[in-house]
Amino acid sequence: MTIASLPPMPGVGFKPEHFAAIRDDATGIGFFEVHAENYMGAGGLPHAHLSAIRADHALSVHGVGLSIGGARGLDRDHLARVKRLCDRYQPEGFSEHLAWSSHGAEYLNDLLPLPYTEETLQLVCDHVDQVQAVLGRRMLMENPATYLRFAQSTIPETEFLAEVARRTGCGLLLDVNNVFVSCTNHGSDPRAWLAAFPLHLVGEVHLGGHDAEELPSGPLLIDSHGAAVADPVWTLFAEVIARAGPLPTLVEWDNDLPDWPVLAAEAARAGEILAKEGMGLARAS
Repeated sequence: MTIASLPPMPGVGFKPEHFAAIRDDATGIGFFEVHAENYMGAGGLPHAHLSAIRADHALSVHGVGLSIGGARGLDRDHLARVKRLCDRYQPEGFSEHLAWSSHGAEYLNDLLPLPYTEETLQLVCDHVDQVQAVLGRRMLMENPATYLRFAQSTIPETEFLAEVARRTGCGLLLDVNNVFVSCTNHGSDPRAWLAAFPLHLVGEVHLGGHDAEELPSGPLLIDSHGAAVADPVWTLFAEVIARAGPLPTLVEWDNDLPDWPVLAAEAARAGEILAKEGMGLARAS
C-alpha cells in the first residue's frame, strides 16, 4: 500500500475560476486539492486545468461520494472511477468522510452522520479496507460536521476514528472547523474533543468557514464552506499546530467563491501559524 504525504504547508481547493490567477502567482501554496467527483470524465477542460496544476504542485484528491458509512456496501463502479483518477494523477493524498451519502442506487447531496456503535465500526473498517485495497494507497478519514447525535451511539467519536485507523492502517484528516461546528451544536468543548483526538495519525488538516442560524434553542452552526475561517477556528488550529507541529493544511472555500487574492490571503494566514507555532514546538523540544 502506497503511503504518500503532502508537504506540511498551506493548500487550497482548486477552482477553475482561479486557474489563470494561480498560473500567474501561487506563491506560498504547498498543494491543491480537488473533489474526485468533479474529475471523473475522460478529458476536456477540467483535466487540462488539473494536469497543468499537477505538473507544478502537490495534489490531494478528496472524495465526497464513496459513502464510506453506507449500509449497503460501496459502489464498485464509483470506486473504480476514483482509482482511475488516482492512477492518472498519483496524488500525494486521498481522503474521504466518516459519513454516508447514498441508499441503494440513490445519491443524496449531503454527508450524513452515523451512529457510533460496534456494528457501524466494523462496517466502516470493512469499507476502508476495501477502498485501500482497490486504490493501493492509504486513505485519510475526515471527522464530520454533525447537527444531531444518535441515542444508539456507544463509542465517543474520537475513539471511533482512532479505532478505524488502528484496525485499517488508514490515516486521519482533522477538520478543525467541523470540530468547532459539531461541539458548538452539541454543547460540548472543542478543546476537550481535540485533547482526546490522536493527532499523531493526522495526515492533513482542513479549515473552512461556517454559517450560523439562530434557533429558539440557541445558535446552530452549519459547515457551509462559503465564508472565511472564523476566529475561534483559527485559535483552535494554532493550538493543534503548537501540539503536533506543522501539518498539511487546506483552506476549503467551495461556495460563494471569493477572488483569488482573498483565498490566497487565508492560505497565507494558515502558513504564518504553521511557521510560528511549528517554530515554537521545535524550540520547546
